[in-house]
Amino acid sequence: MYAQLVDTGVKSVRTDADLSPEERAFQARIDDGIKIEPRDWMPDPYRRTLVRQIAQHAHSELVGMLPEGNWITRAPSLKRKCVLLAKVQDEAGHAQYLYSAVETLGASRDAVYEDMLAGRMKYSSIFNYPTLTWADVGTIGWLVDGAAIINQIPLCRCSYGPYARAMVRVCKEESFHQRQGFDAIATLCAGTPEQKAMAQDALNRWWWPAVMMFGPPDGESVHSAQSAAWRIKLFSNDELRQKFIDQTVPQAEHLGLTIPDPDLKFNPASGHWDIGAIDWSEFYRVIKGDGPCNRDRLATRNKAWDEGAWVREAAVAHADKRRAREAARRQAA
Repeated sequence: MYAQLVDTGVKSVRTDADLSPEERAFQARIDDGIKIEPRDWMPDPYRRTLVRQIAQHAHSELVGMLPEGNWITRAPSLKRKCVLLAKVQDEAGHAQYLYSAVETLGASRDAVYEDMLAGRMKYSSIFNYPTLTWADVGTIGWLVDGAAIINQIPLCRCSYGPYARAMVRVCKEESFHQRQGFDAIATLCAGTPEQKAMAQDALNRWWWPAVMMFGPPDGESVHSAQSAAWRIKLFSNDELRQKFIDQTVPQAEHLGLTIPDPDLKFNPASGHWDIGAIDWSEFYRVIKGDGPCNRDRLATRNKAWDEGAWVREAAVAHADKRRAREAARRQAA
């Protein structure tokens, strides 16, 4: 596995000669498809990589509640409101699964969350874009959750057991989210010309950020090769991106919408859709904190954390009292 990745031009890949006997045995287990569990021995870089990836994934689920939560009180019908409430609640649940998985690696849930609040740890750049109309909510479900499914289904087979098992349920729920988003956009496209124009406008604004969700090109992805060797990552960024494009273009055609890419064309030789050049400068600018909503998203999460301090303190105090009562009861017995 390592030898196959040495010449990729990507940093952080070690050869078999660099590995200790323990690391060779660890890699052999991964190559044999054996899941790594929390009490198993694992190299520190493997543990750190998982903490970083799973924590950022959890942060993304939590911050991802904000763009759509903004529309709960303004949903166009009771049905749409109920569906959106269920979806936002699901995202909170996904974050809880993932923070729990982080804890199995010995990391503190509060510590990684505080790293996000302080800007030391990232979340998906897609959630730093505003939801200007109701069509944006449907487009997030259709495009963003559609991209998330493509990215996350392989994680159900990743080498770390708690992460893989958490992703099974997450992916089932994301599939529901994608369907509700597509249904919302299909309803707009079948409505008035103004409603269809709203859907097209949302697609115009969300298409390229969704395409960039899979991360930088393979040649610029620092962690991909090592993550592939450890089977944390089963497909490259560009492979997943291409699958998303091939899936989404026919869906847009079915809806009667136009992908905002004049260079988009089907390539008969490859059997895939080719797209135009991606503006990676925008991607890196948003990642570094200069997106339309970066500051607002972090400010909102910091405000909620600060205002919820009394709830956390009360929960700890209640747990301490229960432990004290149990200890006194056992002592009396």
